[in-house]
Amino acid sequence: MRESLFIKRNLERWQKIQQEPAKDPDEMAAEFTTLLDDLAYAKTFYSYSKVTRYINGMAAGIYQRIYKNRKEDQGRIRSFFALELPLLFRRNQGIFLFTTLFFIFFCVIAAFSAAHDDTFVRGVLSDSYINMTEQNIAKGDPFGVYNDGNELLMFLEIAKNNISIALSCFVTGIALCLGPAYLLVVNGMMLGAFQYYFFSKGLGAASVLVIWIHGTLEISAIILSGTAGFVMGSKILFPGTRKRVDALKQGAKDGLKIMVMVIPMLLCAGFLEGFVTRHTHMPLAASISILALSLSFVVGYFVFYPIYLHRRGYVLEPDGAIIRPAKKNV
Repeated sequence: MRESLFIKRNLERWQKIQQEPAKDPDEMAAEFTTLLDDLAYAKTFYSYSKVTRYINGMAAGIYQRIYKNRKEDQGRIRSFFALELPLLFRRNQGIFLFTTLFFIFFCVIAAFSAAHDDTFVRGVLSDSYINMTEQNIAKGDPFGVYNDGNELLMFLEIAKNNISIALSCFVTGIALCLGPAYLLVVNGMMLGAFQYYFFSKGLGAASVLVIWIHGTLEISAIILSGTAGFVMGSKILFPGTRKRVDALKQGAKDGLKIMVMVIPMLLCAGFLEGFVTRHTHMPLAASISILALSLSFVVGYFVFYPIYLHRRGYVLEPDGAIIRPAKKNV
């Protein structure tokens, strides 16, 4: 094909690509592919022609835009976890604190009730569970329930159940916060009764070293999912100057961002319960190390790090924009 005919056939398409650059990634990729085909043809038959340099320049421009978008996407993910999510907790620290204290309150109520009513623990945890645990205690393996069954199946079942509870905590926040409140009461009562039972058997310290290997992340994630539900529900109850439907949309978006962190935490907790907690006689140093690492992550990321960012001057706007501190001139 003569060069003039090649240019005539493709010039209109090239000009459109140049004058109306695609914004959609799929369209951009399609244009880049066709330009590569044109460039390959031009280099074969018109190696030193201006048209070859022209096509090469357009292809290079699209490549740079694709690469720039990829870097921006990666930067967006880093910014979300490094700044946006911690600042979101800073903005909702009152709700987070309330949710935590609300949960702990019902744990204490359950432990107090169990201490004054011998039937309370069985009523909350069921006779079958207590009977099984007492048999395990008699055999010298009080936490035998954790090493019974296949590790992978246990992990999948636990993760599925915990994620279901967490999602329910969040989604039912739309019912004027009643859903997460109920689920936090139920889970708080179960935890309080559960933990009191082992302390009453003289196994309190041992239960902490075993059960809280996975429990630290698991319980923290349940509290976080309750926070997400309360964040959404509070926007319906207290919309402020916004329309209630707009406030609800904002609350749902903020709650969903919190759930982005909850799900991997529950997967990690499920993995620990399925594969690690079953080793009930692991070295004390290993158990303490896992507990310390989990607790440090929860307290550090959700409590101290947001405070640190706030003191540095970072602020999260209602629309999700991050105001960064001004750089000081030296």
